[in-house]
Amino acid sequence: MSLQKTSVVVVDDSSLMLKMITSGLEAEGDIVVVGQAKNPHEARDMIKIHNPDVVTLDVEMPGMNGLEFLEKIMSLRPMPVIMVSTLTTAGTDVTLNALHIGAVDAVAKPAGREGLSIFGGELRQKVRMARNARVQRWTPTSQPNAGPKNIASSPVATVGNAHGVSLIAIGASTGGVSAIFDVIQGFPRNAPPIVITQHMPARFTPRFAARLGQQFPFDVKEAEDGETIHSGQIRVAPGDRHLSVVREAGHIRTKLDGTTGPISGHIPSVDVLFNSVCSSIGSAAIGIILTGMGRDGAAGLRALRNTGAFTLGQNEASCVVYGMPKAASNLGALDAELALSQIAPRVCQFLNSPNARKRA
Repeated sequence: MSLQKTSVVVVDDSSLMLKMITSGLEAEGDIVVVGQAKNPHEARDMIKIHNPDVVTLDVEMPGMNGLEFLEKIMSLRPMPVIMVSTLTTAGTDVTLNALHIGAVDAVAKPAGREGLSIFGGELRQKVRMARNARVQRWTPTSQPNAGPKNIASSPVATVGNAHGVSLIAIGASTGGVSAIFDVIQGFPRNAPPIVITQHMPARFTPRFAARLGQQFPFDVKEAEDGETIHSGQIRVAPGDRHLSVVREAGHIRTKLDGTTGPISGHIPSVDVLFNSVCSSIGSAAIGIILTGMGRDGAAGLRALRNTGAFTLGQNEASCVVYGMPKAASNLGALDAELALSQIAPRVCQFLNSPNARKRA
């Protein structure tokens, strides 16, 4: 009995890109393009007719742009969407907005014919994964471009540090952009320093960090090598280097590694971050693993928990892809597995209460 093929509607205003995307998707026989559309109006009809498993959506189109169309999809008929992004700054910004709204993932358009094979392989992989993604209905209650957040309106302005936590480390992959925003918005402004490894191409990470800084009352930027980090700061791993931390002379410093290849299949790797926190910070850390495909971070989080650190994972129902948290849970790496909305309050409870139990 043959496996059911993944059906896709491709949306792009370029006839050439429609052909390239279709050819790339259908190259191995397990994906079939059931409809092609050059604008959102055609795409709307194609989606109604074919009810595809996945939609690939051009970031920039005339008339209603891809972002506006994505909002309509995710608010009216949520389904897995892969954004096909340009390499421009504007394309990067729109793609980050799309990931915040609920697009499952994004892939960059090839710069030339030499990149076609890589583009096709990456797109097929992302479409296969997206088919089984859990997409959430979009409600525009928190816009990614809303500007600096009013600190007074934050759920928790400040907390204590009853357990002497020195660092919070977060790892995420597919679906992580939106999930990280949701977690950070519940953290107090005097939180211990926060380090984040999110699987993301290098061109996206500076803008991702900038958007976190615009939205929340923290000092946020892409991590630099050798920087001392403090309470109220967030540092994001660059998309092409592993981020780790060390403790030197009582201070926590960031370290970047751009020479080592993929670890646990990724650059940057969540396992690299968590293992460094295990070695340098140990029980004085909180480790959090969020939505993502694969196993990156699971082994590192188990090692971190074994030091006595407090470790949390996102639960299956709230994950876009329940891969990394599931792997961590299977390894016994978690003190608690929680819905996304419960993670920040649980961290605040732990920071604020000397009687909070580490083990759930």
